[in-house]
Amino acid sequence: MLQEILNKFRDPAVGRRILSELMPKLEQASDTFGRKLNFMEVCGTHTVSISQTGIRDLLNPLVNLKSGPGCPVCVTDHHDIDRMLALSTEDVIITTFGDMVRVPGSRGSLAQYKAEGADIRVVYSGLDAVQVAEENPGRDVVFLGVGFETTVPTVAASLDAAFKRNVDNFLVFSAHKIVPPAIRVLMGDPEVKIDGFILPGHVSVILGRSAWDFIAEDYSCPASVVGFEPVDILLGIDDLVSQVLTGRVEVTNKYPRSVKEEGNAIARNLMKKYFLPADASWRGIGVIPGSGLSFREEYSRFDAVVKYPVTVVRGDEPKGCACGEVLKGKIWPHQCPLFASSCTPIAPIGPCMVSSEGACAAYYRYHRDSKEGVKYG
Repeated sequence: MLQEILNKFRDPAVGRRILSELMPKLEQASDTFGRKLNFMEVCGTHTVSISQTGIRDLLNPLVNLKSGPGCPVCVTDHHDIDRMLALSTEDVIITTFGDMVRVPGSRGSLAQYKAEGADIRVVYSGLDAVQVAEENPGRDVVFLGVGFETTVPTVAASLDAAFKRNVDNFLVFSAHKIVPPAIRVLMGDPEVKIDGFILPGHVSVILGRSAWDFIAEDYSCPASVVGFEPVDILLGIDDLVSQVLTGRVEVTNKYPRSVKEEGNAIARNLMKKYFLPADASWRGIGVIPGSGLSFREEYSRFDAVVKYPVTVVRGDEPKGCACGEVLKGKIWPHQCPLFASSCTPIAPIGPCMVSSEGACAAYYRYHRDSKEGVKYG
């Protein structure tokens, strides 16, 4: 296993050196505290990278690397999915990222609605959706805005383009989420026992390292902004265990080639031009104040919810689905009673098995053995 992991490094010698320093620290921490440390990777891309490279398997005997609420598709509220489904029955063109098409709601999925005749199209960016609107001037085109701070600036740029090009039939359904408030909720939950956070590199490019200082200052928890290469991930884990062993508590930046102290002010200002913080409901977590984004009043003409105020009765979450507990790091994906039985990537019941960044999909692909079962827990 070790050699397979090292082969994924640009310089395997560097990986070997880092691991030779990291493993004794993890062993020392286990001996000191009488248990494995619990580190949470907040970002879904980290979840996939840590699993795909084999790092999770390698370090599992010494540290729990738990997945958090870092998959935007996974945390989209069940009720919002139902509202999107209802919206697709209007005389509009729905444009969306591919992962959203298969996420089940109470009454099916966008894929099923498409099969029944709804005009639902997969796009790769908001600008693609603007182009669809330009090509279909007689119909409204709704872009399903699902994502964190990483993608919101691109949606704002799409609104900029639509505004400047007088594309009046382009609308956005804003189901965007803001990550820091979710971290506060996790830290306030006594059942979530986290010794350190592997913070999302992409989101931090926008927010900056300093946006996370509250984790250390308010909750006395170590954290590190980390990139996505194997060397980035191991350096981040090494930093966290070093902080724990020495009693140091701070938010470090192990991704300085991309993440700056104050982030990208241009991108944040573009977000603020169109959106305001709003309360938002996260799947499995509930309503988190100020964790979503709603349109500013002067740009409400782009708001799909204003033009199409669809209402749906709140449906029940899928029976037995434990996506919420997985997203909070309270259980491992295989501890959900539906995992790899009735819920699989081909026939998903919960969103964590749908998205390419979902923890359940990652564990199904990388940590499932037909004879021995999942290796965690």
